[in-house]
Amino acid sequence: MTRAEAKERNRRALLDAARRIVARDGHQARLEDIAEQAEVTTGAIYSLFGSKAGLLMELLTDYLGPHYEALEQFVPAGHDVTEAVESFARHYRRLCDQPNALHHLSFELNLQDLALRDPELRPRLAASVRAHEQRLAALFTGRRHSGAPLTQRQAERLAIALRALMAGLSQGVILGLTQTLSEQYFADTARALTTADVLGPP
Repeated sequence: MTRAEAKERNRRALLDAARRIVARDGHQARLEDIAEQAEVTTGAIYSLFGSKAGLLMELLTDYLGPHYEALEQFVPAGHDVTEAVESFARHYRRLCDQPNALHHLSFELNLQDLALRDPELRPRLAASVRAHEQRLAALFTGRRHSGAPLTQRQAERLAIALRALMAGLSQGVILGLTQTLSEQYFADTARALTTADVLGPP
């Protein structure tokens, strides 16, 4: 194994271990436990990521990357705004039924808890959320709505509201508070955001 291959193997092992430890221990996650699970030293964490915050931000990117990349697949280019929003919402509802949904939610909530306690991590997590919203807005910009293309400003307002709505509904389903909510309900509530009051002026 080359040095580069060993470095990438250690990086992958640390990210996988960090996801498990953060999901389990939240803000009490210790670098020593992460390193032990990854079968490396804590020095490898600093060498590869610079700090605990660096590891957590890389973990966030690693976790959200596949989600971002899947967005375009579930929001086809030919759909208008309403169809695109409904497709996105249905995709979110299906994610709630995946076997690892509860583990993912635990990880997300614990990462948010970590960010609230860490002044270095907090703005970086906020920037990641904004990047998610911007990418979602880019999928909606220019799509037809009420006879006109959606402007970037309108798409950004829609993306902010849609991300928050889907996150809230999904948490309810995964936690067992609203398990009976169907894909159609997710689609209907998401469609309700495509009003002039939410979108605002062009």
